[in-house]
Amino acid sequence: MTDVHKKGKLSWWQLSFIGIGCIIGTGFFLGSSIAIEKAGPAVLLAYLLAGIGTYIVFRSLAAMTANHPEKGSFRTYAKQAFGPWAGFSNGWVYWSSEMLIMGSQLTALAIFAQFWFSKVPLWMLACVFAVLGLLVLWLGVRQVERMENVFGLIKISAIIMFIIIAILAMTGNIGGGTPRPLTSPLASFFDGDWSGLWVALLYAFYAFGGIEVMGLMSNELKDPKDAPKSGTLMLMVLTVVYVTAFYFVIKLTSWKNISTDESPFLTALTEYSLPWVPHVFNSVLIIAGFSTMVASLYAVTTMLMTLSEEGDAPGVFAEKEEGKVSKPAFLLTIVVVILSILLAVFLPDRIFEYVTTAAGLMLLYNWVFILLSYRKLMVKGKKGVTLVFFGIGLIGAAITGTWMDAMTRIGFLVSLSFLVLIAIATWVKQKKTPHSGA
Repeated sequence: MTDVHKKGKLSWWQLSFIGIGCIIGTGFFLGSSIAIEKAGPAVLLAYLLAGIGTYIVFRSLAAMTANHPEKGSFRTYAKQAFGPWAGFSNGWVYWSSEMLIMGSQLTALAIFAQFWFSKVPLWMLACVFAVLGLLVLWLGVRQVERMENVFGLIKISAIIMFIIIAILAMTGNIGGGTPRPLTSPLASFFDGDWSGLWVALLYAFYAFGGIEVMGLMSNELKDPKDAPKSGTLMLMVLTVVYVTAFYFVIKLTSWKNISTDESPFLTALTEYSLPWVPHVFNSVLIIAGFSTMVASLYAVTTMLMTLSEEGDAPGVFAEKEEGKVSKPAFLLTIVVVILSILLAVFLPDRIFEYVTTAAGLMLLYNWVFILLSYRKLMVKGKKGVTLVFFGIGLIGAAITGTWMDAMTRIGFLVSLSFLVLIAIATWVKQKKTPHSGA
C-alpha cells in the first residue's frame, strides 16, 4: 500500500482505514439490493448480525497472525492445523471465491454503466471494464496499490455523501420533497417476509468480504498485538455506516422498489428532483466498483502464483518479472474474465444474483476454515470455543438460508460444484504425495 506499509510500520488506526477501503465494494453498493429485496426493513438486522460474525472471523485471524506471522496467512494456518490437504484446498477455495467475486463485480460495473447506456448489452459493457482492469493489472503491482489507496477514500466519501444527501432530502432542504420524520426502523421492521431475513444474511456477509486482507496485513503493524483493536474499530464503524445507509434507503423509497437492475442508492435518489446527484453518485459507484474488481483480479492472479510457488498448482504459474504478475497466471486470469463475460451473454437476467450468491458462499467456506484453524491452534477454554462456534453458527445460518429461495439455491449448487472439484483435486494430490499428511 503506502511506503509506511512497506516498512512494516502501520499504526492500528491506519490499518483500520485500509480495511475499510478493502472491504467496501460492489457487495455493498449493488449486492445489498438482493438483501433488501429479500428481507425488506429487516435487512438492518441482517447487516448487524453479519458485522458480529465478521468481527469473530477477523479477531480469530488477527490473533493467529499476531502470535505467529506467516506469509501464507490463513492457508498456512489451515495447513498447520489439519495438514497439507487443508492448505491446498483452502488456497483453491479462496482462489475460487475471488474468481467469482471478480465476476460479480464485473457484472455490477456493467449494471452501473447501464444507468447511462441502457441500450448497450451487459456483456459489451463488461468487456470494456474487463480490458481496463486487465491493463491496470499488467502495468504492475505498484499501480494496483496506488490506485487502491485513492479509491478507498472515494468509496468512503460516496457513503458519507449519500447519508448527507438523504438527510437533506428527508428534511425537505433539497429535491423538492416533503419533510419526513426520522422514525425508528422498528416501526416497519416486520413489513417484509421473515424467511427473507435468513436469505439476506448471505449478502450482508458478502458486503464485509475482504476482511481476510486485514488479517494478511496484521503483521505489518508496529505492534502486531494491536490487530484486534484495529479490526474492532473498523468493523464497528463499518457496521454503523452500513446500517445507517440502508436505513435512509428504506426511508427515501419503498423497499419494494429495490431491484438488482440498479444500485439501491440510485433508486432512492432518483425519486427526488436532484438532476445531477444520481449521475455524480453513479460515477463514484463505478470508480469504487472498478477498484474492487482490480483488487480481485490481483488476488486471483497472485494467489495462483503463491499456490504455484508452494507446489499446490503447476509450477509454470510462478514465473514472473520483478514488480509484475507472471504471464501464465495473467493469461489464466484473462480466460476467467472471458468466462465471466460469456456468463453475462448466456444468463443476462439473473447473472448477478447467481454469481454473487456463489461468490458469497465460497467466501464463507473460507471463513469457516479460518475459525476451525483458530480453534485447533489457539483456543483454550470454554469462552473461546463458544465464540468460535457462535461465529460458525452465524455463517452456517447464512449458508443454509440459500435453500429458502429458488434463485439463491442455484448459487448454492454452483458453489457446491466448486467444492466437489476442489475435493477431488485434493484427493488426487494426496494420492500422489502419500507422506504429506498431518
